Amino acid sequence: MKLSFVSSDAPDALAACNRLKQRYGDLSPASADVIVALGGDGFMLETLHRYLKRKKPIYGMNRGSVGFLMNKYRESGLPRRVATAVELDLHPLHMRAHQANGRVREALAINDVSMLRQTRQTAHLRMSVDDVERLERLVCDGILVATPAGSTAYNLSVYGPILPLTADVLAVTPISAFRPRRWRGAILPSHATIAIDVLEAEFRPVSAVADHVEVRNVTRVEVRSAPEVTVRLLFDPEHDLEERIVKEQFET
Repeated sequence: MKLSFVSSDAPDALAACNRLKQRYGDLSPASADVIVALGGDGFMLETLHRYLKRKKPIYGMNRGSVGFLMNKYRESGLPRRVATAVELDLHPLHMRAHQANGRVREALAINDVSMLRQTRQTAHLRMSVDDVERLERLVCDGILVATPAGSTAYNLSVYGPILPLTADVLAVTPISAFRPRRWRGAILPSHATIAIDVLEAEFRPVSAVADHVEVRNVTRVEVRSAPEVTVRLLFDPEHDLEERIVKEQFET
């Protein structure tokens, strides 16, 4: 099993990375069979994006805080753990963001695409699904579209639904909705194309974020699932991510 080790800048992660390199050797990501990421969930997302084009599986070990996407940290028997790990394939979201200056920027999001007001002014948004207008005007701090894998992250913190990993759906969740006051969001099929237009964009500027990529002063954002792109995660058999997501729904 050819391994390559990467880590966040956190002292615990850096120290662990050095020990593992000394113990198991270290190849470049291009030469390795598996990339081992040491850090927290944020670093795991960065690693998945950084090595997406290499199509290598990523095995994470938690040297951060929550570690929802990470396996338990243990130095012994690592090659065997990686060899017997279960692969989970995820498909990210594709964001196409139109800016006020005419530029169009594209990015992938494994967790979510969010739109947020840039100033004290509330955002005024119009939302269409598959070219059908569904919300004429949403007055809010923002809105996000989350994948099942990302539904327990930012989406959950703004009271969005937790989605099972096997569910072929996306969560659309408002952030501090003022009008319509009772709108709590929607669950849409993953093949839907969601378009969100910014109303009064000059007076009420909005930014769009796809995981860690931020685009300022957007006028329109289109979001769709990207089944043509696959993200490969490895988990220990006892680390059942599906079970963890179900368990999250009963946390008190």
